[in-house]
Amino acid sequence: MTEDTARQQGWSSEQSTELLVRARGVDLGVETFGEPADPPVLLVGTSMLTFHDDFCRLLAAGSRFVLRYDLRDTGRSTMVDPDAPQYTLRDLVADAAGLLEALEVPRAHVVGFGVGGWIAQLLALDYRDRVASLALMATRPTAPGPADADLPEHAPELMAYLSSAAEPDWSDRDAVVAAMVDWGRCCAGSGPFEEVSVRERAGRIFDRAVAAAPPGADPRAVQRANQLASTFAALDCGPRWREHLGAITAPTLVLHGEQDPFFPIGNGEALAREIPGAELLRLAGTGQELPRRVWDTVVPALLRHTAAG
Repeated sequence: MTEDTARQQGWSSEQSTELLVRARGVDLGVETFGEPADPPVLLVGTSMLTFHDDFCRLLAAGSRFVLRYDLRDTGRSTMVDPDAPQYTLRDLVADAAGLLEALEVPRAHVVGFGVGGWIAQLLALDYRDRVASLALMATRPTAPGPADADLPEHAPELMAYLSSAAEPDWSDRDAVVAAMVDWGRCCAGSGPFEEVSVRERAGRIFDRAVAAAPPGADPRAVQRANQLASTFAALDCGPRWREHLGAITAPTLVLHGEQDPFFPIGNGEALAREIPGAELLRLAGTGQELPRRVWDTVVPALLRHTAAG
């Protein structure tokens, strides 16, 4: 499915709706694309902007009702203290289930990217009746911290960048955007780096966070949270779940960049090996990213995967 195909099918911006949904006592910023009568697809990243607008539109053009949302302490969702979150990874999983309930969506196809893949895996384990199918993109089967001995760690070059990069002035939009672009470049594969798109997304993430921040909020915390520079490091992510992957019953598709430096592809291989019946789709020249150049592969794969159930 290409963008031209979407245009030919008559997709228009009027088919997207952004709203604030109360779920389990927290407000979650949500945006939907497409027709509510179509099969629902829940996209789980960090910010809802993990998934590009046009990517969502392409899925919607394939007759899917697409939902993307901000995790707590990001975007327009409830923000308290991202440096000391008073919730756990399991609370974020329950938020996703609560969001579906609040929107009266009994079951959804769930797509998790990066750390959002942790939420997606646990949703398929703990709320299996809510998950029609599972797609895991650029993620791994273990929480923050050292990887299991049989899994590849973050690339040394990436860790060297993290240890040497100066922290930006989190109240300075230009500085934060530049830092996010640099991070995106470090996480990218050998394919062309789509700097214009990455820069535009970074600016939108900054602006949405500023617009939604509560009065008196520390701008440094607001912006760090939107990059998960502190929140997931401080989050209680236990107990382990890798040993339970064999209990996932949802049909599973694993999509992973062959050059992912953050969660190297051995992590995706482990997920595909340990989840019963899972299929692995390798993305050549791709890192920890979802660039336009792979959409013609990824979107049709997701539409095929979500066609049943």
